[in-house]
Amino acid sequence: MDCTSPPLSLKDDGFVVTNPDPFDTSKDEMEGLKEELKKWKERVEKAEKTKADLLLCKFSADEEYVKAENELLKLKDFQEKRHKDIIMSRDTRERELCVLNQENTELRREIEKLKEDLAECSSVHLWDGQIKKKVAEMKLKFAHMEDTKDDYPDMNTHCVFGVTTKIPFRLNQNQALLTFEDEEVAQRLVKMGKHTVNLDNKTVDVRVKPPTLEMGIKFELHVTISGKKINVSEVPELSIPEDWMRDKLELNFYKSEQGGGGEIQNVSYDKQSRTAVITFLTPGAANSFARCTKYPFFVNGRCYRLSVSPNTSAHLEKFQLYCGISKKTILLKGTQEMEDDEESVQDMIEIHFQKPSNSGGEIEKIKYVSKGVTWVCFEEDI
Repeated sequence: MDCTSPPLSLKDDGFVVTNPDPFDTSKDEMEGLKEELKKWKERVEKAEKTKADLLLCKFSADEEYVKAENELLKLKDFQEKRHKDIIMSRDTRERELCVLNQENTELRREIEKLKEDLAECSSVHLWDGQIKKKVAEMKLKFAHMEDTKDDYPDMNTHCVFGVTTKIPFRLNQNQALLTFEDEEVAQRLVKMGKHTVNLDNKTVDVRVKPPTLEMGIKFELHVTISGKKINVSEVPELSIPEDWMRDKLELNFYKSEQGGGGEIQNVSYDKQSRTAVITFLTPGAANSFARCTKYPFFVNGRCYRLSVSPNTSAHLEKFQLYCGISKKTILLKGTQEMEDDEESVQDMIEIHFQKPSNSGGEIEKIKYVSKGVTWVCFEEDI
């Protein structure tokens, strides 16, 4: 077969099929393919670059994720620690609050106890450098009359009273106080300390101590009774001006039907309290009213009765505190509860400590308490 012969053509139903020659490709087609290949290479390079950028972004994102995760873990740890601290702090505050409440309760109990003690015994308070002491009612001991320093001997009366407060002592349950006639007996028993006492065929060991007394107070009460002034009370309530009432009081006391009185220097009247102070001009004029407790008062055609009393002033001098020490008295502690009554046990204690064989002596006073608490008072000659 000749290689140069033209290719065979077959005609089938009007179509002509030609077998192309692979070596018969035009130059333009080759150029087109090269351009297409170049574009695909550029696309591949661009895709590779985009891939590299994405990998770089992914790497950076992974780093940020790890960093954020670490920060989150740290934040969680901080929150847990903070929560624990808050819980511990709250528990600590609750414990401290509980302790404070307990201390507050204890303080309240102590305050109530102190109030009870203050209510049971006389108390001494300090205010602005002054000492005020509640004392029981007592008789004043008249000391002397002071000489008047005025030109008129009967103008004022000055009296001086000596005052010594009693010292209270708390005697508790199963305790006894014994005061001996002889001081040496009490001191001897205190030095011995312990004693064995037979109480109704029962031997009891008791302790003897000197009683610890509180501080006492001594002072002089200086009372001045005015010779020119008197106090008037129970002035009747009348529907008249106060000036008129003063004038009527002055006129009424200017001349007394019972004697005394005289020219009035001043009338001080208080309508609200219905009291007045009458001051006479003449010294000693008030002395005539010393024994007059009711005085007639004539006004508007009626007679009223006024209460009249001397005008006095008082002040304290020679105020001093002293320590209460009883050298003749002993405090007996340690007696047990007995079936016998309180008076019988007291008699048995007195009999024991009266015997010289028991280092005792004559007893002036004795006080035994079997139940509860009682108070006794020591006077100045302790």
